[in-house]
Amino acid sequence: MTSTLDGRTILLLTSNFGTETDEIRIPLATLREAGARVTVVAPDTGVVTTLERDRELGPVVPVDATHATVKAADFDALVLPGGTLNADALRGDETAQFLTRAFAADGKPVAAICHAPWLLVETGLADGRALTSVPTIRTDLVNAGGRWVDEEVVVDDSAGFRLITSRTPDDLDAFTAAIIDALS
Repeated sequence: MTSTLDGRTILLLTSNFGTETDEIRIPLATLREAGARVTVVAPDTGVVTTLERDRELGPVVPVDATHATVKAADFDALVLPGGTLNADALRGDETAQFLTRAFAADGKPVAAICHAPWLLVETGLADGRALTSVPTIRTDLVNAGGRWVDEEVVVDDSAGFRLITSRTPDDLDAFTAAIIDALS
């Protein structure tokens, strides 16, 4: 029996510390269960130390590759988990910015949840797009030219690549379903 995403490859881009526990673990498990090969990519080898609700240490997630060793051309989609510390680190990481822009330039889906749309601000990819996020970064997205919508998942196909955004861990079912739909 063939799974929905057999043969599909997904890059899950994160920092090594501060990624929201459910926003990395649930997409990782759900997309793998759907048949995708998901590669967890961080700046350094080792593990991603997660945080639950940005406060309590969560379980670690193994890193499969580093930012510097991957190319967008080798993957079908990009997933950006949130977490305040993770998103803040990624938006200042030039390699993460380059990879995110490369996925968009190649017309591949980019999915970001919670605080992760900060990277879309930094890369100019929020401009002119309908998107959502955790409400506390709404002003940042609007100031970057985005049209913020308070919905569990927002899919925008208006600029040559599919942009999928969600607000919080409460929206993970809709978020992962939209990613699977984009790749099916």
